[in-house]
Order: sequence, then C-alpha cells, then structure tokens
Amino acid sequence: MSLKFSLSRWQLFAWVIGIVLITPLCFLLFESLQGDSDVFSHLWDTVLWDYTRNTLLLILGVGVVSCIIALPLGWLTAYCDFPGRKQFEWALMLPLAMPTYIIAYVYTDLFDYAGPVQIGLREWFGWQSPNDYWFFDIRTLSGAIIMIALVLYPYLYLIFKTALREQSFKLVQASQLMGLSPKQSFFKVSLPLARGAIVAGLTLISMEAMADFATVNYFAVSTLTTAVYDTWLGYYSLTAAAKISGIMLLILFLALTMERFSRRNQAVFERQPSVNSDALYNLTGKSAWLATIFCIAVLVFAFILPVAVLMGYAISYFGQAWNSVFFLYAWQSFKVAAIVSIITIILSLLVVFYQRIAKQQYPLVPGRLASTGYALPGTVLAIAVLLPLTLLDDKLNTWLEPIGITPGLLLSGTLFAIIFAYVVRFYAIAHGAIEASFMRISPSLDMASQSMGKSQGQTLRKVHIPLLRRGILTAGLLVFIECMKELPTALLLRPFNFETLATHVFQYVSDEQLELASISALAIVLVGLIPLYFINRSMEQRS
Repeated sequence: MSLKFSLSRWQLFAWVIGIVLITPLCFLLFESLQGDSDVFSHLWDTVLWDYTRNTLLLILGVGVVSCIIALPLGWLTAYCDFPGRKQFEWALMLPLAMPTYIIAYVYTDLFDYAGPVQIGLREWFGWQSPNDYWFFDIRTLSGAIIMIALVLYPYLYLIFKTALREQSFKLVQASQLMGLSPKQSFFKVSLPLARGAIVAGLTLISMEAMADFATVNYFAVSTLTTAVYDTWLGYYSLTAAAKISGIMLLILFLALTMERFSRRNQAVFERQPSVNSDALYNLTGKSAWLATIFCIAVLVFAFILPVAVLMGYAISYFGQAWNSVFFLYAWQSFKVAAIVSIITIILSLLVVFYQRIAKQQYPLVPGRLASTGYALPGTVLAIAVLLPLTLLDDKLNTWLEPIGITPGLLLSGTLFAIIFAYVVRFYAIAHGAIEASFMRISPSLDMASQSMGKSQGQTLRKVHIPLLRRGILTAGLLVFIECMKELPTALLLRPFNFETLATHVFQYVSDEQLELASISALAIVLVGLIPLYFINRSMEQRS
C-alpha cells in the first residue's frame, strides 16, 4: 500500500509563503514558554505590573478620547448638513499622516515651561516662577493618551461614518416620527446599530495604541512596548523580551476575542443599496456654526497646527536641515520601502492567485497565516524576527567554521533583517488590496483563457495582472508609506550606521532638536498623505 501525496506548484508557493511569514510568531511563542529568565523574574518582581497597568490605561484612555472625538464627527458628517461638511469629510482623516512622536514633540515644545504658551502667560500676568501658577504637565500618561488619540481617531471616524451612511435612513426617520430629538436618535438608534463598527474601530485603535513606542518613550511613560525595547537593548535578553512580548500578544488576543464576541449575535437586516449622500438634518444658525467650529478645532489641533510648526522649523533651519544627510536617509528609506513593496506584491499575487484557482480544501489558510504579522506591534515583531535569524546565523557560522569562513551576522545584522520584518508586518496590507481587486475579475475570463489553451501562469501574466494594475498600485503605495513611517522595528533591527527618515527624526526628537530634522518629518507627513488621497477618491466613487 502506498500513500500518494502531491502538491501543485501554486499550492506549494502559497503554503511556503504562509509558513515562512508565520515562522517568527511561532519562534516567539516557543521562546516565551521557555524556563524562567533572571531578567524577566526581576522585572516580574519589580516593575512589570506597572508596565502592564500603564499599557492597559493607555489603551483604555486612547479608546475613550477617540470615541469623544470620532463619534460626534462621524455622526455630523454622515447625517448633518452644515457649512464645510464636504471638505471636513476627507480633511478629518489627515491626522493619520502625522506620526505620533512628531505631534507629541510639537505640543511639548508649545506647552513646556520654556515654551511660548507659558512664556506668554507669565508675561501677561506678571508671574515670576512655577510656584506662582499651575499649568498641566503634558509629558504624562494623560498627555500621551491625548497625543495618540489625536492621530488615531480617524480610524474610528472613518469606520463609524461609513457604517452610518450604509444604514437605512428609514430607521432614523422612524425615530424622528416617534418624536426623538437628534441627540436621542444618536444615542438610541445610531450608536446601537453601529456597535459592531465601533468595536472594530476601537480594536484597531487599541492595537495601534499598544504598539506605539515613540510617544510613550519620549514622554517617559513605561509600557510593555518600551519594556521590550529596554529589555533587549539594555539587558540583551531575547528570552525576557520574548516573554514580555507574549504578554502583549495575550492582550492583543483578548482584544480580538472581545471584538468577535461583541458581534456574535449582530445582524443587519436592512441596508442601503448604496452609500447615502444626502443629509437627514439641515443644521442652521448656532447649531451649524458649532458643528463647523468643532470640526475646525479638531483639524487644527490634530493636523494644521503641527504641520504649521514643522513648516516654521523647516524655513528657519533650512540650511541645517536640507543637507546631504537628509538625502542619504531619504534614499535609504526609499530603497527599503521600494524593495519591501515589490516583494509583498509578488508574494500576495502568488497566494491570492492560488486562492482563486485552488481545488483543495482550505485555500484561504496560507493567506491567513501570512497575514498574522500585521497584528504584531513593531517591537514584538522585531524580537520575533530576531529569534529565527540569530539561530540561522549561529548555525551558519557553526557549519562554515571548519572551512575557515565566518560570515558573522549575515542575516540578523544586515538589511535582510529589516526587509524580512517589514514583509512579515505589511504583507497583510498588500494581500487585502490585491484580494479585493481579484474579486472584481469575472471567472469567465479565466475560463476564456483556459479555452484558448493558456496555462495558469500565462493567465496570471496576460489576463489578471493587466486588470489588477490599480489594485497593485494601491497595494504598493500603502506598503511603501507604512515602511516609510515604521519606527520601532527599524530602531531594533537596523544595521550599524544605517538610518531611515523615521529613525533620523526620532533621534532628533529624543534630543529635543526636531527643528534640525523638520524637513525629514515633513517628508514623512507628505508621503503619508498619498494613501489618504486614494481613500478619499474611492469613497467619492462609492457615493
């Protein structure tokens, strides 16, 4: 009796990609379950619980502040007509392009004791010392919560607004006929119906808040993310860092489980066939201007003011910021981002194409495995990638030592590490964009190609790829932008004497000298505006 087992070429490609990209997570989980580490035991007995508490408070605080900002904005732009509504619909997403550590530094510079706000107050009221008055300290956990929420609220705003506009207006109109005021309708109809969307947005915000490193590090707020960074760079203990990362993964798993649990019994029985473009409430007079002022205030504090400060720095320090160092780091960032974009597009095409043609069971599993890396915070991902790469480096040096070759840190100490980590983290973005584009291609085209005697590979090259150009471009841009902005992974995995724009800006932020990297910071912000443009265009086409 013989057991026959065979894999098609496309199945082999997909499964190899899925297994390779999930390998760092498997190594991380394995390492976190190893015996006690002295460093981890010390942290457990001293500060680890404080780190965990700060992390949970940060997640909770950012979620609450994001709700306070995003839910009224989403309801206003979805259901109400007021001056500037059309412009605010897309403009309120602009803060997504702003890295949190930049906005944190800008407001620290403005509100510190030596900043222009407090100097102006002392001159105005004649105060001589800090004992003469009270002023809030922005470099605290509360300050970090507000800074991060100002950048992350657009996630919830976009998801909530889309959910409201896809709801049938009949439900809200029915509440009007029953005598409910707009405020009562908001709390009793709109919020309950959009509960799933709100939870999904908050889950995404929680993941991003937990992953934030730069802001909490700059504000000296100890969280699990900074603990992973300090444990590795301070104590050089991969095991302890892996165990702390395991705690973060547990929190992440609980957040995702709660999100799924909240939607277990949810069903929408009536939806609009298309996105609503009209308004239910025509605001006039005081209400209209209050809505406009609220939108302007959020936009000013979250985007316009920080960008204006950066532009002021760039003009004042142009001679020092516009130099060969900026172009070198910009080129290095561009090079890494371009390579990662190309690799993720190729891998996603192979996996998604297998999903399309698969005749085997569970065709979606390789893609799901490959996409898990996106849920990992940057510091956790860096540790997860270091574990298998350092092992491979060690084995490689052991094998080659007898013949007198010592390659050293060939994988973990070169650009390969950072490129591999970026591919693991951002593959899910490319996969999602290309999968969505593939779904719009009719299966009849595949059958027509097959009837003309074309192979599957020829069908992919000559039929699918030309039709996927827009999706491939979108996927490439999104991955490119994320690579340009990524900081924690780059800080932990960059080779010696290698900087990106993000690490360059962060170093100057840490030294309280952002003005000398203002052009680099503006470059990151401007690059981050590109996907927002495409998102806005796609929303306009849907409406």
